[in-house]
Amino acid sequence: MQALIETIVTPLVDHPDDIKVDVKEENHKMVYHLSVHPDDVGKVIGKNGRIAKAIRTVVYAAGSDSDKRIYLDIM
Repeated sequence: MQALIETIVTPLVDHPDDIKVDVKEENHKMVYHLSVHPDDVGKVIGKNGRIAKAIRTVVYAAGSDSDKRIYLDIM
């Protein structure tokens, strides 16, 4: 899942080396924390959050076969 998130986000940002995805696993959910360079945050979120919503949709669909619920947090 981390590779999928990085693959989606890399073409969107100007500083691809600063992309970092951390995973926190809990009882019934997995939380992925995506952090990018401060100049790229707006590009990842997009106008009115459209790009962030699209990224979350793809990630949630890819993880739908797992037993745990998946969350993507963009910082």
